[in-house]
Amino acid sequence: MFRLTITTSFASAHNLINYQGECENLHGHNWKVEVSIEARELDHAGLAIDFKILKAETNKLLKSLDHKYLNEIPPFNDLSPSSENIAKFLFYELRKRLDTDNIKVSEVTVWESDFASASYYE
Repeated sequence: MFRLTITTSFASAHNLINYQGECENLHGHNWKVEVSIEARELDHAGLAIDFKILKAETNKLLKSLDHKYLNEIPPFNDLSPSSENIAKFLFYELRKRLDTDNIKVSEVTVWESDFASASYYE
């Protein structure tokens, strides 16, 4: 198996739902996102997937979240936009865009600060 990982970012505001503490107040983050895919085989160029494609598809998705108030965007209008839930959302949305017979999104990690992250994988 091969594993490829890209890192990108977006900025947004949110507030946690059903949380008692400072993070229930409106606040923002410069989120860092890591996306990993796994592939069994390489193509004729020796690639699992071109990093440009992986990053472009991820950035298209992140554009819908960038400089937005996450609590107003589905599914976060009904679901707390925690780092954990954002990672899970990105994982499944990227699977729709990237998964093939050979390539599978294997993990998405969302960093809300330099010191705190949440990952989702199956």
